[in-house]
Amino acid sequence: MSTDVEYIRKVGAELKNPQYPLKRRFRALFTLKNLKNDESVEMISQCFNDKSALLKHELAYCLGQINLSSAVSTLIRVLEDETQQPVVRHEAAEALGAIGDKRSIDVLRKYEKSDIPEIAETCEIALGRLEFLDQGGVIDPNVYGTVDPAPPSDSKDLPNLMEMYLNANLSIFERYRAMFALRNLNTDFSAEGITKGFNSKSALFRHEVAFVLGQLQNPVTIPALLKVVEDEGESNMVRHEAIEALGSIGTPDCVEIIRRFANDSDDLVRESCLVALDIQEYNHSSEFQPLDGGDS
Repeated sequence: MSTDVEYIRKVGAELKNPQYPLKRRFRALFTLKNLKNDESVEMISQCFNDKSALLKHELAYCLGQINLSSAVSTLIRVLEDETQQPVVRHEAAEALGAIGDKRSIDVLRKYEKSDIPEIAETCEIALGRLEFLDQGGVIDPNVYGTVDPAPPSDSKDLPNLMEMYLNANLSIFERYRAMFALRNLNTDFSAEGITKGFNSKSALFRHEVAFVLGQLQNPVTIPALLKVVEDEGESNMVRHEAIEALGSIGTPDCVEIIRRFANDSDDLVRESCLVALDIQEYNHSSEFQPLDGGDS
């Protein structure tokens, strides 16, 4: 794929244009994300004035996954911008943790005291990741190709990991570590165990549960994800992530569930359905080239 500046600007113009369908703009975003250079960071950074919270939170997620320090100033600005939706600001904080630049420590400490739990908890996790790295911790690449909010626990013992994962007295950073270790076990038992995290009081934790289930793509988790999507009292942050997880699993049953909610009254949920259905359609078309997506 060409990475010349003219090409990047052309893709960036598609991302930035609100007249284009959201699915087309997401394809442009994923293209820029996969280029992983400062020019693509610049194009993505120009789009945080959009109306779509779904798109903006995915912008922040992609900047974290690109993992370049050139994104730090933009992400700090987004986190500090209290006119942005909480789901967007949370994703900016998570992206700062993913990049691991020490310039973000002060702003993360500031918003660790936020009155919005999802933002405060995300900053706590991001600071935990920065501290882990500062103390010489090493985070090996995972088979999913993602930069995770926390390193997996060293334990590989399922009962021990489940105990840590469900222990509300532990820090959310340590519980995330157990979650990612359970994910890495990648068995039906560990996948079903992860679904128990939907009982957590933390919406942030529940949303990460859905994200991880999407990575696993294990059909045994469909009933738990369906229950989340059907619960209109659940946080839209969690419901949207469950929709994306169902899209990742991609069975006919999953696609039918997503279609059922494609006219949901909540913008974040409805737009997530539209993007998930487009990815399904694209992945089964003659023009298929793998599309990736989905925040944490």
